[in-house]
Amino acid sequence: MVLRLNFRNPVRGQWWQSRLFLALVILAAAIPLIAPAVPPLVDLPGHMGRYRVQLNMGESAALARYFGFQWAVIGNLGIDLLIEPLGRLFGLEPAVKMIVLAIPPLTVAGLLWIAHEIHGRIPATAFFALPLAYGYPFQFGFANFALSAAFALIAFALWIRMGRKGRERQRAILFVPIGALIWLTHTFGWGLLGLLAFATETASARERGHNYFAALVRGGLACLPLAPPVALMLLWRSGQVAGSTGDWFNWYAKGRWLVYLLRERWEAWDVASALLVMALPLTAIFWTRIRFSHKLGLATLFLMLAFIGLPRILLGSAYADMRLAPFLFAVAIIAIAPVGEFAKRWSGAIAIFGIAFFAARIAVSTAAFADVDRGWQAQLAAVPHIAEGSRVLALAETPCNEVWDRPRFEHLTSFATIRRDAFVNDQWVMPGAQLLRVRYRDGEPFADDPSQILRPPECQTRREGSIAMAMQVLPRGAFDHFWLIGVGPADWPSAPFLQPVWQGERGVLYRVVGTATNASDTPNGSDARPIA
Repeated sequence: MVLRLNFRNPVRGQWWQSRLFLALVILAAAIPLIAPAVPPLVDLPGHMGRYRVQLNMGESAALARYFGFQWAVIGNLGIDLLIEPLGRLFGLEPAVKMIVLAIPPLTVAGLLWIAHEIHGRIPATAFFALPLAYGYPFQFGFANFALSAAFALIAFALWIRMGRKGRERQRAILFVPIGALIWLTHTFGWGLLGLLAFATETASARERGHNYFAALVRGGLACLPLAPPVALMLLWRSGQVAGSTGDWFNWYAKGRWLVYLLRERWEAWDVASALLVMALPLTAIFWTRIRFSHKLGLATLFLMLAFIGLPRILLGSAYADMRLAPFLFAVAIIAIAPVGEFAKRWSGAIAIFGIAFFAARIAVSTAAFADVDRGWQAQLAAVPHIAEGSRVLALAETPCNEVWDRPRFEHLTSFATIRRDAFVNDQWVMPGAQLLRVRYRDGEPFADDPSQILRPPECQTRREGSIAMAMQVLPRGAFDHFWLIGVGPADWPSAPFLQPVWQGERGVLYRVVGTATNASDTPNGSDARPIA
């Protein structure tokens, strides 16, 4: 297939409409995640620790002693369900990598499909939306959320297509299970799908001549097939597992989420990219040569109102409003398209710039992830020196939030659980939001997240740990190892009960002398390890 560039003819010359080309664009979205051994996303190792307990608690007496795990129907089960067959078939770490690697391509495919269904083609401007597949929520490691959002975009494209073909009855039947499955993956994806579908159905009713009130009613009625998870959510979030909700209309935080839209590694590049992404849909408001689709324009408005109205913490889930920001602007961008003579003359050039922007973001993300992965691998050299089934008090160096370039060590500590079936003090305790609970509490206050976070004193929060606090707890006999991640030699403690068994350039692992577990009495488990 020959792709001929023709900037002037919007029919014959739109080379970016080629299925082969679009398939390559979708596959390219996976490139940054190919090389790293583990996707270097902030929270992901913590989730992987939970998956390890889920998969192996029946075979590991240590995990059963330290953690509890009970299945329940909650709106946060995406990878937890997928990891059951895939983790047992391929192993935990390869399975997680396979699933997470698929999320950006699925997101890109969903955005492109929606754009095609709305406009009848892929607008040249649509490619500027694609880097948002690596938006800040994905970088943060909100894995189930990101997967559910990708599913929601693909489902929304199917929703539009079935409506366009007059198959509303079949759509109503099909989307009862689709909506429920997306809700099971993560509640936010289901909410995103509902908002998008409601907006497009309302806009369609307006196009058919209904007044605003009637259009809203018809839009709501059309979305009833997506409603069944409401009953599940009321049961799930009732009583003691309702979760806290708060921090409404925090304008400083909402402004920060916009600046953080594409936050990754290099601040100037990330902020400039975010400004470009935010500026592009604004041109359609003030410039008649680029116009909004009525359907996606209303969807953009609904998403903007949701972003403004959502609190920072919703039903116990943090960063509720931040999660929506990339999808607000992604939908806004695919909503627009060049029109008229301007489209004939400049669509090809716009497509080239959009694809170049996407390619540049992918290239820089690849370099950024490789950089983070090198830092992770340097610290994970300590893990083989951790005794199987032991108890680890870990502290991971974490800069203040204002520091853009972060090593992402916050949950690297979970590899003690992932690879050694050890207890480590970094799992979340969120009744109703997680299936895992922490049974081992002897090391309080170092029992769960965020006690593993080691921040500078000027930005440390109440429940985060410190070396001074750890030195008071360690002599109690509640831990077998003390693991410092990202901490330089000048801050390494020295005490009679601490015996170094591994050290790196910015990390050290100690054996706590005089404590024992069944696991650490196994061969080599309680032996002093050579310093590597």
